[in-house]
Amino acid sequence: MSKNLLTIKEVVLKNNCPECYSTEGLRLTFKQQVIETKLYKAISSKMSYEIDCRLCNSIIYPVKWTDDIERVFEYQKKAFVPQKASTHIKKATWIGLILAVALALGAAIVMYYTINI
Repeated sequence: MSKNLLTIKEVVLKNNCPECYSTEGLRLTFKQQVIETKLYKAISSKMSYEIDCRLCNSIIYPVKWTDDIERVFEYQKKAFVPQKASTHIKKATWIGLILAVALALGAAIVMYYTINI
């Protein structure tokens, strides 16, 4: 089972980076957790947010956020619509379920004719 974070939305921020003081490189990234196994793929409701600077290649943790960055983050968080939590059953699971139903139906038919003979 693998748990990955899928990038849903990326927003360019015009705020000053707390590390390099540039107004060009800040990016706010919204990510959602995706769980994938051999049988299904599920999008969970777990969200992750990250602000990083592309110019100085540093992650800006919430401790270093300025008031301006916090206000922009809260606004973008309210405007963001995450993907709906869902589960997608893969082809192998459908084939397995159909085979199991067919085997059960076949066994029931054989038992019915064996008893009634």
